[in-house]
This record gives sequence, structure tokens and C-alpha cells, in this order.
Amino acid sequence: MTQQHRVVQHDEWVEARTSLLAREKEFTRQRDLLSEERRELPWERVDKEYVFDGPDGDQSLADLFDGRSQLVVYHFMFAPEDAWDEACKHCSFWADNFDPIVVHLNANDVSMVAVSRAKLDNIERYRKRMGWSFKWLSSSGSDFNFDYRVSFAPEEYESPVFNYGTMAPGFGDREGVSVFTKVDDEIFHTYSTYARGIDMLNTAYHYLDIVPKGRGEDDGPPQHWVRRHDEYAR
Repeated sequence: MTQQHRVVQHDEWVEARTSLLAREKEFTRQRDLLSEERRELPWERVDKEYVFDGPDGDQSLADLFDGRSQLVVYHFMFAPEDAWDEACKHCSFWADNFDPIVVHLNANDVSMVAVSRAKLDNIERYRKRMGWSFKWLSSSGSDFNFDYRVSFAPEEYESPVFNYGTMAPGFGDREGVSVFTKVDDEIFHTYSTYARGIDMLNTAYHYLDIVPKGRGEDDGPPQHWVRRHDEYAR
């Protein structure tokens, strides 16, 4: 690696690092402003009734708040078709980050769940294989995934209907995150993001972004190296 990268003395390294620090600080300020704009987005009322199949039986969207006023839903790619005997390995990469943070979200009035169209039995089998404990429900009996634009009919696969009309989904289920809030007995949809919009929610990516080789994706498609955590060579 040293043959391909510039190597300098300490004083010059500190000068270069300090220069980058100024840009990092500006990026942090811009990110804070963007986060504020995100929180200031208008809300839309959720009038439709959704019922999910979960470990505790049928639950409504309101039930998923679990007594809190804010709800984060991770749209986990796991379709109901027989061909999907495993959930998406890329979503699994994100899901490996969930369990450690749930207690902190709960302490800040936020509940978090994952939702997929797969049948609950398949979800539970895969969840146990992965060793996860976060709440994961099936939306197979509702339009939830279609309404929040992470599931698509076959005729939509090659049309720009994903990520607010900027991408073709390519197949029936895609990834994303949706946020809801509950005020009294009313539920509001406050935010959704898809595709690379969920990058900032992957802790491992933030660490990979600060090491010399980065994400290791320069020699292939994004995440070509990703495996389920029990599939890496030991």
C-alpha cells in the first residue's frame, strides 16, 4: 500500500489532516442543518388501517409504537415467494446494527421494528438463525409495503417508481426506512428514505469510510463483498 500512497513526515501529515478537519467540520454543520430540515418536513396523516403479523399476534400500526410517540420501520427485503428461503443479505448487513441501539432509541421515545412481506414463520426462522432479538413483523396481509413504495407489481420493475421516481426497483421488494409519529390517537408519516439514503444508518459503513481501503467496493458493484454474518470464511 505504501508504494501506491504518498508518505510524508509528521509535520506535513498534521498540516494535511488539519486542512481536512476544516472540511469535516463544515460537513458536520451542513449535516446538522440538513437533519433539521428533515425534521421540519410536513407530515401526512395515516388514515389507512394496517395489521401486521408478529410474535405477539396481530398488531396494528398504532400497536407498534409500544407506548412511545415515535416509530422507525426498517423495510427488510424478504418477499413471500418460495424462492426467498432467506432474507436479503444486504438488509441483513444493516440489521446486524439494530439490536445494540434499540435500548437507546427506546430511552429517547422511539420504537423500532422491521417489516417484511414474508410469512412470519419464515421471518422467525431466519431471525433465530441470525441471532437477532429486534421486533420483526410480517405485512403479508396488508398493502403496507406497496403503499410505502418498497414493494412493486411486476409491471413496475423496470419503471422509475422507486425512491420518489428516480430509480426502477428492478424486482418486487426493495429496502428503505419509514418514520411515523403518534399524536393522541392520530398517526402521521414524517419521513421515508430508500436506496443509498439508508447508508447513514449502517454503523459498519461509517467505520469502513475512515480506513485506507474504504468500503472495498472499487473493484466491483456496491456491497459485492457482503455476506450474511454466518457466511464469512473464518
